[in-house]
Amino acid sequence: MLKAVNIHKTYGSLEVLKGVDIEIHQGEIVSIVGPSGSGKSTLLHIIGTLDNPDQGRVELNGIRIDDLQGKKLAAFRNANMGFVFQFHHLLPEFTAMENVCIPAWIAGVSTKDAEKKAEKLLRILGLEGRLHNKPQALSGGEQQRVAVARALVNDPKIVMADEPSGNLDSANAKELHDLFFRLRDEFKQTFLIVTHNEDLAKMSDRELFMKDGRFVEPDHILGFQAVSSAPSS
Repeated sequence: MLKAVNIHKTYGSLEVLKGVDIEIHQGEIVSIVGPSGSGKSTLLHIIGTLDNPDQGRVELNGIRIDDLQGKKLAAFRNANMGFVFQFHHLLPEFTAMENVCIPAWIAGVSTKDAEKKAEKLLRILGLEGRLHNKPQALSGGEQQRVAVARALVNDPKIVMADEPSGNLDSANAKELHDLFFRLRDEFKQTFLIVTHNEDLAKMSDRELFMKDGRFVEPDHILGFQAVSSAPSS
């Protein structure tokens, strides 16, 4: 479904990615782990079209997305990709429902249909009593579930999550991790997750370890033990 081939990225004199290959299939939950500065988030941002590779290609369902630019790229990203970050990035002046609706509104969905979909997702995520609350009235775990609903509102092909539980306590982190797997099991949702959370990484269908800008063989560095073979660069 998603494929990135020979991805290179350099910032100034620092070579961050050194020829990375990755392929993800529909309905998979794949975690990328490794030490800080290894290139995990850079790779996620390139795959998610938030940054450009210096070399290599990225395909989603056979479409070369690294070739898209401007409005075409923005529209493709909004329609096909969802994003969840460590900090929720909810707009404080909008309610939970309105925050979830934003990607749908950008896609041209009517307010009625967007709100119907947003309410459905928020109910699925256990937030039926918080639809009209603004972010400051929600707990950290609730805010992150709103962010997950926002990521799902346009029925994306894949959700990219960058340290999604990094700002949550252990109970809320476990709840979020369980939610990802429930969404995968019930809706065949695909996730690519960058994480330092060992529990989440071990739960994933595949755990890929990155070090010094490359995927490497299973290792025990920083307490992580990769449980499946990582593609060689």
